[in-house]
Amino acid sequence: MPLSEHEQRMLEQMERALYAEDPKFASALEGSGLRTYTRRRVYQAVAGFLVGIALLMAGMVAQQIWVSVVGFLVMLGCAVLAVTGWRKAPKPGEQPAAGAARRQVRQKRSMMDRIEQRWQRRRDDQGH
Repeated sequence: MPLSEHEQRMLEQMERALYAEDPKFASALEGSGLRTYTRRRVYQAVAGFLVGIALLMAGMVAQQIWVSVVGFLVMLGCAVLAVTGWRKAPKPGEQPAAGAARRQVRQKRSMMDRIEQRWQRRRDDQGH
């Protein structure tokens, strides 16, 4: 559930107050969570890729084509996760794109507003 405009303003005020009080602590908190998450995601994808290779080889040795196909699909999926996770990871000392996240929330909210308006119009047209 997205935050209301009032809640977003309050959150921004709290962020500004935190920066004013302790900018070093605030900057340490800001990037580390996303950076740690994406690093962990890339490591998991690499481990999954290795499992996919093992499945591929096991399928070839056991002459079970379906095991090899599953191994290849696991490798492909993990490669995609690793590449997308690597691209999204903020560089050390870089600020995450908070503006992009806020725009995305606003776009989702506006889409939900449009859906709610359509629903209301349909109900009104049906005479409820």
